[in-house]
Amino acid sequence: MEILHVSAECYPVAKVGGLADVVGSLPKYQQKAGAIAKVVMPMHRTKFLYNNEWDVVHKGNFKAGSRNIEFTIIKEKKNILGFDLYCVDIFGLLDREKVYGYDDDAERFLLFQIAVLEWVNHWNHKPDVFHVHDHHTGLIPFMLKQCYVYKNISSIKSILTIHNAQYQGWMDWKTAGLMPAWDTWNWGLLDWNNIVNSLACAIKCADGVTTVSTGYLNELTVDANGLESLISSEISKCRGILNGIDLKVWNPVQDTFIMDNYSIKDVKSGKHLNKKKLCDDFNLDISKPLIIFIGRLVTDKGADLLPSAITGFLNIPNASVNFLILGSGDKKIETSIINMQNKWVGYYHSQIEYNEKLSHQMYAGADFLIMPSRVEPCGLNQMYAMRYGTIPIVRKTGGLNDTVKDFGEKDGYGITFINASNADIIHAINRALVLYENKSKLHELRSKIMKLDFSWENSVKEYFKLYEK
Repeated sequence: MEILHVSAECYPVAKVGGLADVVGSLPKYQQKAGAIAKVVMPMHRTKFLYNNEWDVVHKGNFKAGSRNIEFTIIKEKKNILGFDLYCVDIFGLLDREKVYGYDDDAERFLLFQIAVLEWVNHWNHKPDVFHVHDHHTGLIPFMLKQCYVYKNISSIKSILTIHNAQYQGWMDWKTAGLMPAWDTWNWGLLDWNNIVNSLACAIKCADGVTTVSTGYLNELTVDANGLESLISSEISKCRGILNGIDLKVWNPVQDTFIMDNYSIKDVKSGKHLNKKKLCDDFNLDISKPLIIFIGRLVTDKGADLLPSAITGFLNIPNASVNFLILGSGDKKIETSIINMQNKWVGYYHSQIEYNEKLSHQMYAGADFLIMPSRVEPCGLNQMYAMRYGTIPIVRKTGGLNDTVKDFGEKDGYGITFINASNADIIHAINRALVLYENKSKLHELRSKIMKLDFSWENSVKEYFKLYEK
């Protein structure tokens, strides 16, 4: 079976969020399981592009309205990711450093998708499955079936994975008019509330739809940013398949980013040495429990709650805890988080950036990870944290509810709370501090979470069942 993954991101080529981690690891594990898995993405101008060797494998062109669009497909030479990686270049559109955030994103990703289809239309064979990820690639199932020029490849099946339904790829009809000619009687497949909605279109047109956890699929039927009725009506072709993590990349035994490698056998001493480095680097007290947040500083992740919740906690006399935040995103939230540093010297620090190495060091050195997410389709950070013996403090939503069981329940191992509110966050932190003082229980939970299996193997089997169906 040959699967072509189409995505805007792929770690370590270009990463904004968890989408990149999934696309950078799922194909590798599918390849190991006997499939032929490939990834095609835009040719973002990143360090990975310039630090590796590439072959030009295709050059083509197509009409987009009155314009002639020329594109190039390049292939990474050495297969260093464990699967074939292809990038699409369109001069002036895909040759940029950032993945998203441009005024012409709708046009950029539409023309990227057309280029992918034009390329596959020239193959000597057909892949079995187009696996498209989120709205950036959501028009491929539609164009595959509806655009006359792709008649020869229209039999290829398509699977959509929804990583985050809050972002839907809205565009005006003028931009959609850049697509190759199609049967306009079927305009309703593109339309949702009188505008072109790429994600809605993909849900309608794909042969199968997955979400990145079962909990998230259930939530989308009641809260999907306007697509609730559509998902409910298409539920028969939807299924939740929990993401996995790459156990080679996220492994404290062999992680080259961290200060001291460790396993379950020496987790206590290993975490102590890694915590000491973090505390030394950020002027924190190693004798206090260390709570971290890693992720995008946006309201979906509950990052806007952190300044007031942390301030409320540190205002308590003799508060004995450290906080360390790593991330970037909403400028207003960034400013609030930065402004706290001078007030809470020795208790609090933040780093406003994306930093892969530091994130590994934080998972290894922290005692607890907090995730107060309002929306969390799957969540990978809690899985990374548990791999390193760091206990997650999470809101019960989406994939967090699927992967973290409160230690107060039978066989539980994490800390959970219900509401995205300061009161619930502070209560959860208080529970963490009580747990921290119970060293035998703390060690028991660390050992338990490091044994949990969040590998891709089970998820890959579920994807294969779906493909075969």
